[in-house]
Amino acid sequence: MKKTFALSHPKISYQRLIEMAKHDVKKYIKQERAKALPEGVDFWGFSCKFGQTADKARVIHEGDINTNISSAQSQHWKSFYLEVVAVPKTRTKRPDAE
Repeated sequence: MKKTFALSHPKISYQRLIEMAKHDVKKYIKQERAKALPEGVDFWGFSCKFGQTADKARVIHEGDINTNISSAQSQHWKSFYLEVVAVPKTRTKRPDAE
């Protein structure tokens, strides 16, 4: 998902647009996690970028998406860019604690 979310609409409130954006992201992530995993892979990871525009987007952690959307809301942005790309990953073993 590479999308610019517009946060202005003549009939829909600003708060509702924020909620819709969060819902779209949550729905996309759930949909991607449900897809079949390639051979030799443990889980779907996500590489994410967030910013006011695609040029200004910076890399963020998947768990910080809602936090970043909320900060955009508090700064009254008119739009924001979000990129969420599913990446197959494997778990690595933790080193033994001695």
